[in-house]
Amino acid sequence: MSIERITKKEFSDMVRVAAHRLEKNAKFVNSLNVFPVPDGDTGTNMSLTVQSGFKSVNESDADTVGGLGKALAKGLLMGARGNSGVITSQIFRGFSKSIAEKDDLSAADLAKAFDDGVKTAYKAVMKPVEGTILTVAKYGANAAVEATKTSDDIAVIMKACVEGSKEGLEKTPSLLPVLKEVGVVDSGGQGLVFIYEGFLEALTGEKSSEEEYTPDEKEMNEMVNATHHQSVQGQFTNKDIHNGYCTEMMVELGQNPTSDEKFDNNTMRDYLSKIGDSLIVVSDDEVVKVHVHTNFPRKVWEEGRKFGSLVKVKIDNMRIQHETIVDQDQPEVAVATKPAEPIDYAVIAVSSGEGLSELYKSLGVTSIVSGGQTMNPSTNDIVDAINAANAKRAIILPNNGNIVMAAKQAAGLVDIPVAIVPSKTISQGMTAMLSFNPEADLDENEENMEDSLDTVKSGQITQAIRDTAIDGLEITKGHYMGIVDGKIVVDDENIVKATEEMLDKMIDEDSEVITILVGQDGNDDDAQAVSDYLDEKYDDLETEIHQGDQPVYPYLVAVE
Repeated sequence: MSIERITKKEFSDMVRVAAHRLEKNAKFVNSLNVFPVPDGDTGTNMSLTVQSGFKSVNESDADTVGGLGKALAKGLLMGARGNSGVITSQIFRGFSKSIAEKDDLSAADLAKAFDDGVKTAYKAVMKPVEGTILTVAKYGANAAVEATKTSDDIAVIMKACVEGSKEGLEKTPSLLPVLKEVGVVDSGGQGLVFIYEGFLEALTGEKSSEEEYTPDEKEMNEMVNATHHQSVQGQFTNKDIHNGYCTEMMVELGQNPTSDEKFDNNTMRDYLSKIGDSLIVVSDDEVVKVHVHTNFPRKVWEEGRKFGSLVKVKIDNMRIQHETIVDQDQPEVAVATKPAEPIDYAVIAVSSGEGLSELYKSLGVTSIVSGGQTMNPSTNDIVDAINAANAKRAIILPNNGNIVMAAKQAAGLVDIPVAIVPSKTISQGMTAMLSFNPEADLDENEENMEDSLDTVKSGQITQAIRDTAIDGLEITKGHYMGIVDGKIVVDDENIVKATEEMLDKMIDEDSEVITILVGQDGNDDDAQAVSDYLDEKYDDLETEIHQGDQPVYPYLVAVE
């Protein structure tokens, strides 16, 4: 059956199913991380970004597709995490501008919106790289535009976009050598394909062969609300969450029921208690409201449809929420209360680990956004930190290459001047703070702090999660890897030897100070053993050991 127009309802369905499809496949997207480290986060970042977009759409009272597009763009912008999340938000920023004045969409409108989205995303990236999500978006848009030459069926155009994006995805290894070497496609590009497949499935019911979820669950609503169920933090683990979906619905009784059965509050309560817990059922003669934790949200809604029309549905994946809360520990601002009078400077650093946060504060950082490699903060998290600091001007230390774009995006959303010092590691951020002068103007501080980034070498020790070969080095699953300024240089089964060998490759005749930051999975004895090794081999070097408490990396090392 031909689809001639996308109305508000279809557009909302497209975003909802895309968000669900990406959430279900986030772990697969994470697994495409080029480095075999336990912090692949592209899938998680993109999923949370799109969920933020859908939440905005779901809460919008817009009565046109153009209005919903604007809501989608705003939600994606504020929820964007990581480089792929930011680029996704830019794709749909251009998309939404293209449809801003549309009540509904034709096939040509849809294709043009995809094309305009690509143009916006390419302009937003300072140095666009082919073989990434940009390439995938471009191939999808080009295929959609080409399809409009022979068809005005929206289903045909959307299917062409999906096939085109898949073609682009297949080409990413040939365009980006590191992908070919490791044998994976681009993770961000794969995430975008899942989004487009979700759009197609919502429009046609056509399910991809790789689909992991039941298509009958098209009523899926807000999958993740990061502020919901915050009381779980620190009290239990995912293993304790027996029923993973916090499911809510409101049923308008008597409106298009699917059964002749008469509604009875106690009967519904008895049924739902068998498939869930934390149950609340409240009803009057016109409406019934339900809250339940269950593993079978579709069954909840099917029960509701027996007696009337579902006027509101909502679902939160509590396992994802719990992981997000634990990893992110909620974006923390290290300013206890908002100052009554604006302070002159806010210096905001992104870090994960109590020890690292305390070290940053000791160096003069005024605010900490909790996050890092395992959980990139969103644009909105950084905006909130800037606003909470109540400063006349601000400096942001992202301390991770995957957070720089979100930081830059945040800087454009606040009312004070903001400088981004593009630190890619914790060590670079700390070195930059040594060049911060509270008496200097913003431009001078930005220049001096950025210039200092190259004076430190950053090393990371972590454990490989798979066998692979990269940069000519064979990596064995379970071994410890030494990563120096983004390049894996060491693989060894012994963590102390791996750290020592990595440091040997980092130290040169200009090196003076070695700093070892001990993470959650590191220990003082091993750190001291490394320090003793350095003292014996390099008697003119000074070694410092600090507790960092960072996740994922047992040891972070700085050589200055």
